[in-house]
Amino acid sequence: MQLKLNGVKLTGMAKKTGVNTSELGEAVRRRREQQGLSLRDVAEETGVSASTLSRIENGTGKPDADNISRLASWLDMPIERVMHHGHRSPSDPKPVVYYPHESTPEIVEAHLRADRHLTTETAKALSELFRVAYKQFSQTPGEKSRKRG
Repeated sequence: MQLKLNGVKLTGMAKKTGVNTSELGEAVRRRREQQGLSLRDVAEETGVSASTLSRIENGTGKPDADNISRLASWLDMPIERVMHHGHRSPSDPKPVVYYPHESTPEIVEAHLRADRHLTTETAKALSELFRVAYKQFSQTPGEKSRKRG
């Protein structure tokens, strides 16, 4: 069975192609915690059950195409970000897919995770360091004009 989801072919969710559940789960957990939402709150907003959300966050869930679409939409994230694309050699860099409206920390995190020279743990640590530094040093346009005056 073949299914297309936003132009991405989903073929039976095989092991080499399919959903990167850890990527999806981390994104859901991060957004949920940033917004101070419970699993039930997110379930109400997305139509994905709280138990499925919990499994996805823990990396043990195997979401179907509808749930992937709902969560990607809620995350405002391109579906391609959480899809494995087979037929790549281990030395090929992972493609980084993002939309310009995503925040800078999310884009930097995606690039760090795709860097084949970094371990998962190192990429996660660098991402968190960048997120903290970005929050501390970034300013909204109103803050910039107040500090100049």
